[in-house]
Amino acid sequence: MSTVSAPGSTPLHDAGILNLHCPCRTRDDQRLLRQLAGAAKPDGPLQSLLQTHPHLFSATTVFISGAEAATIAAAVAAIERVFALPAYQTHVLASAPPIARADFGPVGVFMGFDFHLGANGPQLIEINTNAGGGLLNTVLAQAQLACCNARLPEAPAPDDADRQRQRQEQTFVDMFVAEWKKQRGNARMGSLFIVDDAPAQQYLAPEFVLFQEMFQRHGLASGIADASNLVWRDGKLWHDDTVIDMIYNRLTDFYLEAPEHAALRQAYEAGAVVLTPHPRAHALHASKSNLVILCDEKQLASWGVPAGDREVLQAVVPATQRVTAADADDLWSRRRQLFFKPVGGYAGKAAYRGDKLTRRVWADIVAGDFVAQALVVPGQRRIAVNGALSDFKFDIRAYTYAASVQLLAARMYAGQTTNFRTEGGGFAPVKILGETGCSNCFNTTLKPLYTTPFHA
Repeated sequence: MSTVSAPGSTPLHDAGILNLHCPCRTRDDQRLLRQLAGAAKPDGPLQSLLQTHPHLFSATTVFISGAEAATIAAAVAAIERVFALPAYQTHVLASAPPIARADFGPVGVFMGFDFHLGANGPQLIEINTNAGGGLLNTVLAQAQLACCNARLPEAPAPDDADRQRQRQEQTFVDMFVAEWKKQRGNARMGSLFIVDDAPAQQYLAPEFVLFQEMFQRHGLASGIADASNLVWRDGKLWHDDTVIDMIYNRLTDFYLEAPEHAALRQAYEAGAVVLTPHPRAHALHASKSNLVILCDEKQLASWGVPAGDREVLQAVVPATQRVTAADADDLWSRRRQLFFKPVGGYAGKAAYRGDKLTRRVWADIVAGDFVAQALVVPGQRRIAVNGALSDFKFDIRAYTYAASVQLLAARMYAGQTTNFRTEGGGFAPVKILGETGCSNCFNTTLKPLYTTPFHA
């Protein structure tokens, strides 16, 4: 693999060079419309997605090395082995709400492992249940052209792109069927609903439509429902006149505590509906306090985690600790090297870079339930926006199921966290480079341009 660096800088591998010096537009809007037409009704509302959601999709590709992709896959597998340990589950569930202790069999669809890429390789920032964007990124990945004056491999022909999208969709459908069988065996599934609060008003509402139509194409009766409109009656969960058998859960009320989710909670606790992901999955995977455990090598060793897995976790999980009043002075003095996140937060809600903190916010953090994580600078991508070069940050999201990575995608943004509000930002496909896949591009086009590393 090629590397190059400026004096006094950290060497950049091939993918890093491309991310900084290959500003090409790769998104082909005609291909994107074709993919949307294949994934949803050709005359439906998703055909205007680029107008209704102008910052949903970036116009370019993010590059990562094969070694980085392999590290991400190894990290996911190692972490899931820890999460499967009875000792780990007993430890975590002891402080989780009672609803999280129920185990009906499903493991949870669309886990999202989010990484920053840096000099030390992929660094795990957080884990999320019900990670959004998997199906949208499936469509986006097949709407790309080659870049770098065609020095990178050509984009697939339209028919090949259709088949690739269909294969990825089949992987997702098989995942939901597997979840159903884990709880219901070979019983017939009647209906599968996508459920959220006010789903039509959610930013990723177009993805709900994609899922509904994907399920229907595969012979599964499907609908989209507002959780507040569900009814628990006669031992079954109803939406209008339809009994719901399975729910793809997009709620961020992870433990179903809100009054408007009472019907869903009753049905779940009674085992009357297959819910995925579910409260148990959130407690075991997504609570930020679990990052503290993954950093505790002594605790992991005492549970029998193999040395190889502990080494992987040491390499990919930034140092994380619980914020307590006893440690407040020390953490404040080191705040510029830390990022603070609420234990129960998601999607960057109430998360703070230490160098941006005020004393007032700090008091709220100490009084609240937060973790402090070593600050990891996100990956950097330079692209052309309206004819001018612009600098963006990005993270890599691994969409996973049962310890396997199903899809990698990037989220590009400017500012502190991802927000889908910046022109040029949004979801971006990930191109994994082989050991020699782009050497000609580096040697003839990019290497002569490289003078200094990019800084945020």
